[in-house]
Amino acid sequence: MTLDGCVFCEIAAGRAEARVIHEDDLTMAILDVNPLARGHCLVIPRRHVPFWHDMSPEELAAVFEVAQCVAGKMMRALKPDFVCTFVRGKRIPHTHIFLVPSYGGDPLDRFFNALEGFQESPPSLVALRDPTTMDGVSEILRRA
Repeated sequence: MTLDGCVFCEIAAGRAEARVIHEDDLTMAILDVNPLARGHCLVIPRRHVPFWHDMSPEELAAVFEVAQCVAGKMMRALKPDFVCTFVRGKRIPHTHIFLVPSYGGDPLDRFFNALEGFQESPPSLVALRDPTTMDGVSEILRRA
């Protein structure tokens, strides 16, 4: 299924240009046209799926296998400290995995250091670590 006007559907159908790093029957890996770093890639399912948790098990396995493969290529070729990986589907409602090479002190490294610092300090977040709270949330999520 494709969605008219979806840039990733257009790329997957071959109707829009992209710098393809990898493609197979279920997925594509392409360079991001608005990169956060040199080598920033996106891994997309060929089928239009807005949210990653709505992909079929085969699509899910395929996009993460391709993400792992491309991240390995980045590590060998670009030698970053790590490859930042996160899944989107909000601004462009077609699931895409960001793979962004990151180096110490770059914007992503600083962002995640700040985020981790934030995560560890505010009282409202510290309270989330309480074992009783964690037990309750884990039980709610298991039953959902």
